[in-house]
Amino acid sequence: MRPIDPIPFSRSVGSWLQGQAPDRDVAVSCRVRLARNIGGYPFMTRIDDARALEVAGRVRSILDRTGLESAEPVWIDLPEATGLVRLLLRERHLASREHAPVEQRSRVLPGRAVVFSECETTSAMINEEDHLRLQGLAPGFDLRTAFERVRALDLVLEEAVELACSTRLGYLTACPTNVGTGMRASVMLHLPALGMVRSELEKVFAAAQRTGLAVRGMYGEGSRAAGDFYQISNQVTLGRSEEELLDELGALVPGIIEFERRVRGFLMEEREAALRDRVSRSLGTMASARMMPTDAGLQHLSNVRLGLALGFFEEGRFTFETIDATAIRIQKGHVQARHPDRAPGLLDAPARDRLRATFMREVFGSGDGNSEDGSGAPGPDDDGPGEGGDEPDDLTI
Repeated sequence: MRPIDPIPFSRSVGSWLQGQAPDRDVAVSCRVRLARNIGGYPFMTRIDDARALEVAGRVRSILDRTGLESAEPVWIDLPEATGLVRLLLRERHLASREHAPVEQRSRVLPGRAVVFSECETTSAMINEEDHLRLQGLAPGFDLRTAFERVRALDLVLEEAVELACSTRLGYLTACPTNVGTGMRASVMLHLPALGMVRSELEKVFAAAQRTGLAVRGMYGEGSRAAGDFYQISNQVTLGRSEEELLDELGALVPGIIEFERRVRGFLMEEREAALRDRVSRSLGTMASARMMPTDAGLQHLSNVRLGLALGFFEEGRFTFETIDATAIRIQKGHVQARHPDRAPGLLDAPARDRLRATFMREVFGSGDGNSEDGSGAPGPDDDGPGEGGDEPDDLTI
């Protein structure tokens, strides 16, 4: 397995969101995560360093033989990774905040690792809250493909190791809320029109809660909806099958998608001039700004993404892939990796704001909407940067 160089890694966001995808105007991506533990080992709250390293070694040995999606996987030992690499993994939804801390005072526990396929459609966190957190991703509203990807990895591991499982309860996990299927399925939705009509957005939240689903921000639990991106995910894992959980989420999400589209249509009828002005101002700001905080950048991207969905731009000028890729590449770690001097510490917020603005001018200032790669997008995850703004971390690179 090969390591990664953070500089080219940051310049080529995962190619798994390229091409056509169902309901891409509203649904950004889908994620299905499976929590698993290997039988015969203590849970992570009780495991010692030697046993954690043994778990990681067994998993790595299996994937060395089998590969991921018929290719050599990328394996990152987190204790050996720089703070910048750990931050990049978090921003790309491949590691959680707790799994890959970047602060100098935080110790990364032995045996913690991340492994993923080259296109980042299948991945796993090793020795996070559970021994294994397996993940499958797919663009647009395509839960089945995301599930098929993570299930394929799950079957490979089940054939090689005995997983902690109960005939009565199902898969055993460190947190009781994950016992049963161990599955969390989520859809990342872009809901700018509902965000403009707050009373309608509250109806979505209420409907989700009534059906046992959770609504969270862009980076999962504890985060807010930066750029009008929301995660809809299941909360119950016990007493239902994977198929039932996918069906429940799959039954609600189309209604939310159509609701967002109806509100967009209503706003076009009643406030088209104001909408066009909002989109044009955001595009103009991204094409010319010399300073750009993270939150402001995400909101401008949200406005232009809405304009694209409403047909405000000539065909081919922008794509959802370009806009969504930029939403990842303006995050703190990706901006830092673009710094030509590669300073030994994290740049301060004003320096990052300048670099972020430069990158956004490169993408949107030419008028063709083409970035260096034009691939990738924000994907759902349980955790990530979760920042309201772009405050500096105590980071060693």
